[in-house]
Amino acid sequence: MADYKLSNAAKEDMIRIHQFGMYKFGETQAHSYIDSIFQHFKMITQRPTAFEAVDHIKVGYRRCVCGSDSIFYRVEHDVVEVMAIIGKQDLNRVFR
Repeated sequence: MADYKLSNAAKEDMIRIHQFGMYKFGETQAHSYIDSIFQHFKMITQRPTAFEAVDHIKVGYRRCVCGSDSIFYRVEHDVVEVMAIIGKQDLNRVFR
């Protein structure tokens, strides 16, 4: 099993997702969704190559869907690097 780490962009995405969830759905739902994202991080570390390769977006990246967001990551030296957590509308922002 690999370890994982979050890029600075992914950390900012987590904050944005949590703040949006708090505003739109309330504290309980926001915390529940963030917990779900962390569970997906664990799933990714257990089987990092089981998720879709998205070389057409960025070479070496993979994607794991979590609710309405996608977790984009790469594996470097047995470490899963979570690069971004974004919705479809944000793809151009991250992968230019």
